[in-house]
Amino acid sequence: MADRVPPHAYFLVSAVFHYLGPAFAVMLFVKIEPLGVAWLRIASAAIVFAIWRRPWRYFRTLSLAERWTVVGLGVVLAAMNSLFYLAIHQLPLGTVGAIEFLGPIGLAAAGVRSIRNFAALAVAIGGVAVLTDVRIEGAPLGYVYAFANCALFALYIVLGHRISGRGGIDRLGLSMLIAMVAAFPIGIREAAPAFFDIRLLAAGIGVGVSSSVIPYVADQLAMARLPRATFAILLCILPATATAIGFLVLRQIPTIAELFGIGLVIVGVALHRAKES
Repeated sequence: MADRVPPHAYFLVSAVFHYLGPAFAVMLFVKIEPLGVAWLRIASAAIVFAIWRRPWRYFRTLSLAERWTVVGLGVVLAAMNSLFYLAIHQLPLGTVGAIEFLGPIGLAAAGVRSIRNFAALAVAIGGVAVLTDVRIEGAPLGYVYAFANCALFALYIVLGHRISGRGGIDRLGLSMLIAMVAAFPIGIREAAPAFFDIRLLAAGIGVGVSSSVIPYVADQLAMARLPRATFAILLCILPATATAIGFLVLRQIPTIAELFGIGLVIVGVALHRAKES
């Protein structure tokens, strides 16, 4: 039945929820520290996957290389989500969303050395330079988190494609369980307030489902049927989605300079071309 839905439709679902969930997470920062919200997101998603798919049943069927990929993706998800929340705690969602896409463009330029890809990378770097000039004085640490998240997002795309296809959602579920364990030491203490307030706990679960279950499953369904180049080109939607959701949900009104910088990143992502997988 899933094959009857166009893969681009799954990508659009992912594009909306990729930042809608984090936008709601920002609202929780008043009560829970970012690392606590990140762990609640990861843990609630892992529990959903555990109940829905029981992914551990498939671990024994994986080859050694596949097991390492699943473990690697789990560690990446733990670190990426934690750094992303630390970044959006200090920077606008649209700015972090734009910086996030330097990684995929850099991968394309490294994998396919063409004038087009280097031009795309230059345009995107110019956009990020505009964004960082706008707010670098106010939150320098936020940019450290944002650029670290950018590198991990590129790894997520590479590893996500490796596990996609038949059984991809089950491998994703395994990775999310590993991410829950990996993020436990750095997030459990900050997440403690949610265990004593049912409303906070429910909100944390909602963030997990909307941030890590819906978009990641949609990504797998899209990745399984779209070449990596096509998927990468579609990513140009996401910086615009992040800016729109930041405005609609969080009332983060971008300046003209920020809109220009985000626009350059979108042009760079649309311009680049990845190697077909």
